[in-house]
Amino acid sequence: MGSTRASDVSSRVLTVPNLLSFLRLLLVPVFLSLIIQGNDALALLVLVISSVTDFLDGLIARTFRQISRLGQLLDPAADRLFIFAALIGLAVREVIPWWLLVIIVGRDVMLLGIGIVLANFGFGPLPVHHLGKVATLCLFYALPILMLGQAFPDVAWIADPLGWAFAIWGAFLYWWAGAVYLIEAVRVVRMTRVEDRAKSDTLGG
Repeated sequence: MGSTRASDVSSRVLTVPNLLSFLRLLLVPVFLSLIIQGNDALALLVLVISSVTDFLDGLIARTFRQISRLGQLLDPAADRLFIFAALIGLAVREVIPWWLLVIIVGRDVMLLGIGIVLANFGFGPLPVHHLGKVATLCLFYALPILMLGQAFPDVAWIADPLGWAFAIWGAFLYWWAGAVYLIEAVRVVRMTRVEDRAKSDTLGG
């Protein structure tokens, strides 16, 4: 949502943008099922519908000031689930290797662990780094392009190398961003421990 002020974010649940986000979440299992069954053309159609609703919910939220805390959680969650669904479906069909799925999911598991550690020290999630945004964008391009090559073999000669270029670059940036988050989390935790030790020494003295 960009640089949204905290005062502009509501706690409302029943908003049009949130309903569109819920629709996107409901489309995820449909999307996964279509990929596994090999119905790539229909899966791409579902992805287009999801992309349109994603654009609309952001536009409506900003235009009519319906930005909500729930929406800020649902929107990236739907994005992640669509990526995971595409990865799982294509891996099951052996279009992509399982190691690519493990690499991407493994990075998010690491970030989940970082989030838990930071929460134990009283911190919220780290700000989203631009590298993470670029990595996600690369994966958003890569997976549909690879699916396009499966749905329409005549364009596979260009879709496959282009899709793999985005996939490999996206996976690399995904972990680069993960390393940045890890370094920042270590820095924050160390600073907290130093401050706590200084307070303890002051009180003890």
